[in-house]
Amino acid sequence: MATKCSKCGPGYPTPLEAMKGPREEIVYLPCIYRNTGIEAPDYLATVDVDPRSPQYCQVIHRLPMPYLKDELHHSGWNTCSSCFGDSTKSRTKLMLPSLISSRIYVVDVGSEPRAPKLHKVIEPQEVHTKCNLGYLHTSHCLASGEVMISSLGDPKGNGKGGFVLLDGETFEVKGTWERPGGAAPMGYDFWYQPRHNVMISTEWAAPNVLKDGFNPADVEAGLYGSHLHVWDWQRHEIIQTLPLKDGLIPLEIRFLHNPAADQGFVGCALSSNIQRFFKNEGGTWSVEKVIQVPPKKVKGWMLPEMPGLITDILLSLDDRFLYFSNWLHGDLRQYDISDPQKPRLTGQIFLGGSIVKGGPVQVLQDQELQCQPEPLVVKGKRVAGGPQMIQLSLDGKRLYVTTSLYSGWDKQFYPDLIREGSVMLQIDVDTDKGGLKLNPNFLVDFGKEPLGPALAHELRYPGGDCSSDIWI
Repeated sequence: MATKCSKCGPGYPTPLEAMKGPREEIVYLPCIYRNTGIEAPDYLATVDVDPRSPQYCQVIHRLPMPYLKDELHHSGWNTCSSCFGDSTKSRTKLMLPSLISSRIYVVDVGSEPRAPKLHKVIEPQEVHTKCNLGYLHTSHCLASGEVMISSLGDPKGNGKGGFVLLDGETFEVKGTWERPGGAAPMGYDFWYQPRHNVMISTEWAAPNVLKDGFNPADVEAGLYGSHLHVWDWQRHEIIQTLPLKDGLIPLEIRFLHNPAADQGFVGCALSSNIQRFFKNEGGTWSVEKVIQVPPKKVKGWMLPEMPGLITDILLSLDDRFLYFSNWLHGDLRQYDISDPQKPRLTGQIFLGGSIVKGGPVQVLQDQELQCQPEPLVVKGKRVAGGPQMIQLSLDGKRLYVTTSLYSGWDKQFYPDLIREGSVMLQIDVDTDKGGLKLNPNFLVDFGKEPLGPALAHELRYPGGDCSSDIWI
């Protein structure tokens, strides 16, 4: 058993053991310049989050990429807790797939964790030629030691939900994980659960549909995702496609962390709901809506109704709390999921958003709020945009938040985000009764970066975290 190994591999033997891990001292996050008017490459920022450090809340290192306009987005590891039983593995490389260029950067974070350096660049041509895939999104390491990265499309920008497989040592492109011709019609995120011989993937849209901005007519035309794809983990093929009733644009997907669990949650962005997926007695899978964020009737916006736009979700490592961000409405929520079928709202906080007082949008009818929220000012900085990517500390007591979604959509929905740059905030979490409270002393202002305002996106801790580690 992995838990009995004398010299163990990366990560932790169980999610509950991970909760006892050390407090985070630094975080890595990609910063984007595409669509900002600044002709500079995207870069990986290292931020000091140790309150005892004189550099607390500061960007202490920047690793620029060699090319322009990659659109770094999400990141993953060369290996994680799925390889805990393999003492030959160590978590030393951060994988940075590019959403637009399809380039993959392998970053050495092991030699000097506070000053990462570029280890290898996998050019788009290699991905295109060997896999006929492009527009890369989620990276997960596998228990085999390989690395798997999901795609949104083919090299021409048509929808294609396939998976690029990399050798975990040499980072050579081995080909596709799925069988030839077996890709899903659209792709985005994925999570695997070997004990149930299953992987489930989600859908955003074809790259050609989304890359230059959001057009509501594309929703009417059925060009955005509305299905989950259930894959046989051993056979590498789709065994079920689940249509999501009232579930438009399913993005982030999370199984419960307990490796024996046969259920999880997915956030549907445009329909602003959380759906629970679960295994039936007969071995098939089903899905049901368990949380709905009502839209707000508004004036001064692109549509007469504004959805919350759930763009990121997280589960605490003990599978007790679910967190998600409403990027447009501007609130971050915490739900108790002790009963996964009946999540209970235990915390909510507004961190900017499109409906703040004094902004261009007037709320005409609101099923939840009595009045529009106040703009958020932290350490003298008025926060542009809304809460987007979130990451939870291992012990579940601190939630870190950034405000950029994707440069093409940032530019459309929050033009002030392009001018002023995104921010990173920290929320204190009540893990006993539930509850969220802003830390007024924490602000990383990416509007003050040396080359100009940048769009900071997804957060990673060097030792793994809630959204990158999978236990088997």
